[in-house]
Amino acid sequence: MYIGVDCGTQSTKVVVVDVERGTILGDASHPHHLDEAENGRREQAPAEWLVALKSAFSQAIERAGINAKQVRGIGVSGQQHGMVALDAHGDPVYPAKLWCDTETSAHNSDLVARLGGEAGCLEKLGLVLQTGYTASKVAWLRERHPNAYQRIATLLLPHDYLNFWLTGERVTEAGDASGTGYFDTRQRCWQREVFAEIAPELDPDRVLPRLLEAHEPAGLVRPVVAQELGLGDDVMVSSGGGDNMMGAIGTGNIIRGLVTLSLGTSGTVCAYSPNPVVCDSAMVANFCASHGGWLPLICTMNVTSATSRVRDLFGLDLAEFGKQVAKAPVGSEGVTVLPFFNGERVPMLPEAKGDFLGLSSLNMTQANLCRGVMEGATFGLRYGLELLGDLTAGASQIRLIGGGAKSSVWRQMVADITNTQVICPTVTDAAALGAAIQAAWCDLNTQGVTLELLCSRLVHLDTGSLTDPDSEHVDAYQVVYQRYREALAQRHSMQP
Repeated sequence: MYIGVDCGTQSTKVVVVDVERGTILGDASHPHHLDEAENGRREQAPAEWLVALKSAFSQAIERAGINAKQVRGIGVSGQQHGMVALDAHGDPVYPAKLWCDTETSAHNSDLVARLGGEAGCLEKLGLVLQTGYTASKVAWLRERHPNAYQRIATLLLPHDYLNFWLTGERVTEAGDASGTGYFDTRQRCWQREVFAEIAPELDPDRVLPRLLEAHEPAGLVRPVVAQELGLGDDVMVSSGGGDNMMGAIGTGNIIRGLVTLSLGTSGTVCAYSPNPVVCDSAMVANFCASHGGWLPLICTMNVTSATSRVRDLFGLDLAEFGKQVAKAPVGSEGVTVLPFFNGERVPMLPEAKGDFLGLSSLNMTQANLCRGVMEGATFGLRYGLELLGDLTAGASQIRLIGGGAKSSVWRQMVADITNTQVICPTVTDAAALGAAIQAAWCDLNTQGVTLELLCSRLVHLDTGSLTDPDSEHVDAYQVVYQRYREALAQRHSMQP
């Protein structure tokens, strides 16, 4: 048995996988609290992740009906970019600053300028720094909380931190490291010159984790943790990775020609490449994959986080919210929503606010507002899909994951807006599954078991979710999408 853990923004999820039978035996999740403020601050206490992991682990084991001592390995997926700064005792010097934190946008702009603008970033890193990456968080901590900064002994990402708790090892791998902003994504190594620009007082050899290859183990579970979780001896922990990279593995997106689109708290679109990619847009991140190769992707910051705000505003549960969306016509009778409640990364608008445009006494209905925010979030993903260019242009199918993928209304909307067939894996929380698959690969690769074999055995597509574009809706959405682009241009001085 193998365990997959996904530490996301809203919760930690755990799945129990039987590799030989190709089945998921049990799963569970435990929520997190998000500390946020008007200035763009989005933080969490790493201690909450540990509480959530332990709770979800015990529930998943119980639901699987197995003894925890049957577990051979654990893989960890984590929300990318989060800054987990630890002191010499392994305790956080400051709460974890998350991927969706935009409080550091000014520090990011300053770093980009100091590195030589977009061209300088591409030359040094293979991508352009964006607000949300770890780099500007470290620079922010250095300026705003110098006492905490001076105590830093280790800089980790969320998945690294959980691996550290499990094994005692300070390690990371290229996929998640790609999102720090001080990692060369082409050479797959720490960029010491850039790190010195961000944190000149910190010794990278001392504070940065050791880099692993994707198939290498992070270590074995510490005896004290094994006893707490009820595990046996010598349980292996794999290298793990960022949630986007693990989600790609969990959807079988490990070869060229597939597209994974996530409707989670944030939204991502990614496609595998065997080589580094330099795209025309700075918004495309040339990240490494967590199984070798590269995983160029775009990330939007407002997807289910945006729809949840409107749903909560009206006090609707998910089922009723879906009914309201279905009641409204394509285009929401002229209502256009720019759902940038958390600022936005794609389009690159870190300080933007949400807008509801085109409201009148006739179209300001609950149904139109519900559909409008869902359409706005999906238009942002189409915007990003187009930025990926040739990597996604020929895709005949999109593999849809994340909580939003469970909505048939949303699946149809994605198919119609992108004019592409959509299908979901049977496990839409694909990051936890991908982490379990990577753990099995890490444990069994010396026996000739390949990642391709494991994905073919464990990644199953839900034929009941297969959704083809509706030609009438496709045509209608071309007009509505142009309206969205024009609204962007008017509000934010962008090209329509």
